[in-house]
Amino acid sequence: MTMGERFALIAGLALTVAGCGQSAPTARQGDEVLPATESFRVFGDYELHFNALTTDRINAQMATEHDIVRSRNRVLLNVSVLKSQEVGVPVSVPADVRASTRNLTAQLRTLSMREISDGDALYYIAEMPIENAETLTFTIEAVPESETDPLTV
Repeated sequence: MTMGERFALIAGLALTVAGCGQSAPTARQGDEVLPATESFRVFGDYELHFNALTTDRINAQMATEHDIVRSRNRVLLNVSVLKSQEVGVPVSVPADVRASTRNLTAQLRTLSMREISDGDALYYIAEMPIENAETLTFTIEAVPESETDPLTV
């Protein structure tokens, strides 16, 4: 399965992503909020791709292979960092990825991200319970290997 097919598979749940400060990935009132339809942001030579969906939308084989619990009451955040090449398509690069989420009552939850390697592609995922189709605002901060400045959405 190609990287594009993986991203297509991991699309679906309305995702709101908020910008944040540099030290801790926590949204603040007044920060830029990206539309739910946006799934990546370009930072110079890097692209930060992100998607969220309920885990019941992941096929059973992929869930088993990557130890993901399938449920309509769990959400999966998927993040990938790509770097542009002089020729050809961008490639996955390792990164230190951190993420958090807030619900509408401002309850903050820090997510525990884990890396999944699939051929040449690297994904950083986190799962968490979700109740009553609550609306979540995700904050993502990724520092590509060999870089110091975070890519933050």
